[in-house]
Amino acid sequence: MSAQERRPEEDGRDFADAMWSVPSYLLAGMAIYGGIGWLLDRWLDMSAFFPIGVVLGVVLGGYLVYRKFGR
Repeated sequence: MSAQERRPEEDGRDFADAMWSVPSYLLAGMAIYGGIGWLLDRWLDMSAFFPIGVVLGVVLGGYLVYRKFGR
């Protein structure tokens, strides 16, 4: 479908999809990398990997958002 054939409500749907995707990427990154950090903390009997994993997840999620929507 060309840009001229697109209906206005489809543009709104694309924007809504993007607005749901951004927090989803950030939350998924926090959950996955935070979970990996929590498992490493439990396995190694430490307490440093969970916060590192959460921060790393937010950074990588933000990078994915930038790659997908920033250009």
